[in-house]
Amino acid sequence: MLDPLILRNDLEATVAALKVKGYTLDAASYETLEARRKTLQIEVEALQSKRNASAKSIGQAKAKGEDIQPLLKAVAELGEQLKSAEAEFRQVRDQQTAWMLDIPNLAAPDVPAGTDENDNVELRKWGVVPSYEFEPRDHVELGELHHMMDAEAAAKLAGARFTLLKSSFARLHRALAQFMLDVHTQEHGYTEVYVPYLVKGEAMQGTGQLPKFADDAFATQDDPPRYLVPTAEVPVTNLAADQIFAAEDLPLKFAAQTPCFRREAGSAGQDTRGMIRQHQFEKVELVHIVRAEESEAAHEELISNAEKILQKLNLAYRTIVLCSGDMGFSAAKTYDIEVWLPGQGTYREISSCSNCTDFQARRMKSRVRNPETGKTELVHTLNGSGLAVGRTLIAVLENYQQQDGSIQIPEVLQPYMGGMTVITT
Repeated sequence: MLDPLILRNDLEATVAALKVKGYTLDAASYETLEARRKTLQIEVEALQSKRNASAKSIGQAKAKGEDIQPLLKAVAELGEQLKSAEAEFRQVRDQQTAWMLDIPNLAAPDVPAGTDENDNVELRKWGVVPSYEFEPRDHVELGELHHMMDAEAAAKLAGARFTLLKSSFARLHRALAQFMLDVHTQEHGYTEVYVPYLVKGEAMQGTGQLPKFADDAFATQDDPPRYLVPTAEVPVTNLAADQIFAAEDLPLKFAAQTPCFRREAGSAGQDTRGMIRQHQFEKVELVHIVRAEESEAAHEELISNAEKILQKLNLAYRTIVLCSGDMGFSAAKTYDIEVWLPGQGTYREISSCSNCTDFQARRMKSRVRNPETGKTELVHTLNGSGLAVGRTLIAVLENYQQQDGSIQIPEVLQPYMGGMTVITT
């Protein structure tokens, strides 16, 4: 959530900044609501002051032996007026809060301006795009060849956009997740956490999934409902909710492997073939909780940690910075990593690493005490995929395929595969 002072102090500039992010703020409606809030706040404070003065007068009159009934009546009337004014003030504040929850984070000053993915900026490439003396198969064709990837069986169980993995493909999928967690915990200093796959609405709201993306979430029929996690970012980041950290407790770095559940609302017809866009997929998520002055450095560390997985797997990729119009709701700045997929002949997203600055922290009420001033300040939160397991599986299958359809196992994964070096047909 944005700092309300940003809107109050410079509405015109904030409207312009939000427009760059693709959000149109109704400034006139905001000003009307804000004017009403100010009027009611002044009224409430005046009534409180008047009631306190009248209550004090009662004690003085009583000490003098004067009739206090008129004063008691006046205080009672002021109490009713105050009660009514406070209720209206809370209603206006609730309207403002609901509005603020729908407003995205502002783009950082160094984010390139743009409207969609065509305006994203490539920062670097790593690795060599492989060449083949044959027409490379995509992961769906490889799955059919090996009889280890079955969309039809998954559809019988759950419907479209699910995939059943078998035998060596299932083991390779598991191996990738374990490999990622080992690298991040043993080499990059993350603390592994195992978190619930169902979360309360407050947790979803804390990281920005609610109310904006309610249509994309799977919810239970509980009252209130609970939500299947769309990403481990939600439960892991909310570990910092309602906390005041000591400065020496930060930074915190967490890694978690979870399934992710998404309705993919509005994506009909997109990547329906294979495992690119699923209702359920696995991801190793990385989360940083840091002080404000550390967040830019933490963002660079985060993207470097995610890239390291691809480097160890020797998979060619490129890193881009998203333009203002292509970023997510909570992000102030986002780096995407796109891995080369020979079966598609293009780079596809495999990780998104975002600095959310204090946007989520304000929603979660997550703070750190400044040791110099003794005051509390909002923390900064960052999150990123390190990596999406299913898409990494796709990349390994397609990049390590041989002409006969067999698939070599990357050397770093062989210990996780019981020493297996190749998946044969």
